[in-house]
Amino acid sequence: MWEVRQTRRFSRTYKKLHKSLVKDVNLAVKMIAENPDIGQQKKGDLIHLWVYKFRLNNQVYLLGYTREETLRLVYLEALGPHENFYRDLK
Repeated sequence: MWEVRQTRRFSRTYKKLHKSLVKDVNLAVKMIAENPDIGQQKKGDLIHLWVYKFRLNNQVYLLGYTREETLRLVYLEALGPHENFYRDLK
């Protein structure tokens, strides 16, 4: 199991979530902590970023994270719907 830490951007978004959505996000974070390879590694400018896709209220949400292999550490970078997700990360 990998250790999980939140960035400030992720924590601000997480605090604003409705209580019913928090459970689904926590499940996604748990899955990433167990197996960080579950997401897809991006290419180009965002090569360091991995993204895990899941559904919330019939909408696809993306959870972006980076990995520190030697420390077995996952940093949760961003959370949100697909719309403007990558643009905001650049």
